[in-house]
Amino acid sequence: MKINTIFLRNGCILPGHFALLQEPFSKGWAKAIGTVAMELDARIRGVGWHFMWLADSYSSQALGKTAETAIHRALARTLPAVRGRFNAAELDSIQVTKFPGFRLARVTLQARQIQSHASLN
Repeated sequence: MKINTIFLRNGCILPGHFALLQEPFSKGWAKAIGTVAMELDARIRGVGWHFMWLADSYSSQALGKTAETAIHRALARTLPAVRGRFNAAELDSIQVTKFPGFRLARVTLQARQIQSHASLN
């Protein structure tokens, strides 16, 4: 998992004819494949839509036998906390602490919004 990975809420409306590979990640969310926030922002703005960064951030932590497992679990805990009015989230930070036999991951997500108009209602 990389910093600036984008997660899209199921049902997120994208511009017409906008090809974006996604894979299911956790309940209600999919991970955008082959792009990061800056690239997606440029593509969305290139078709006249808006990819807004919002001040809301969400974080959680989780345990796992490997760093990857701990990160995935922390993300799966954090994504449901993103308020329903926002249709995307960006992975802002990952911190993994090693302990004998397990890892503790803390992740932070930034709320994002993809939409055709320039202002939030």
